[in-house]
Amino acid sequence: MNRLTSKIRDIPDFPKPGIIFKDITPLVKDPAALRLAVHQLVQPFLGRDITAVAGMEARGFIFGSLVAWELGIPFIPLRKPGKLPYEVQSVSYDLEYGSAELQAHIDAVDSSDKVLLVDDLLATGGTAKASCELIEKFGATVVACAFVVELDFLEGRDVLKGYETHSLIHY
Repeated sequence: MNRLTSKIRDIPDFPKPGIIFKDITPLVKDPAALRLAVHQLVQPFLGRDITAVAGMEARGFIFGSLVAWELGIPFIPLRKPGKLPYEVQSVSYDLEYGSAELQAHIDAVDSSDKVLLVDDLLATGGTAKASCELIEKFGATVVACAFVVELDFLEGRDVLKGYETHSLIHY
């Protein structure tokens, strides 16, 4: 795991003072590290009955689409409002500083789908939980959630109780 950890850059005071942002840009810039991260994200789910991968805008698209490609299954983009041109299903959720919303096309997920949710970072768990709720609004099942980085001290895993959670790097 050290190879991946060395590719996560700390950016102090971003987006506001006191926050240390975990920047994945060096990881995605290094093809070998990116390949390793995707391999390690996929590994626990090989041979499992997963029919689609969902990823949240924006960095979840990077890892989610690569995981879907590796598994040979569809990718479902979960987008911010106003980004999808077709009819959508949506879920609203609260953040520390306000509220947000995620959307997916109404035909993106089938009730028989078994979905792996993938994102770059698990922090407080609010976005991941809302993503699970959006997938479940379609009648589909969230099989598990997978993250490159987990900020353990923010206890996002607790918000995802009841969902299998897999993270590569813990801070």
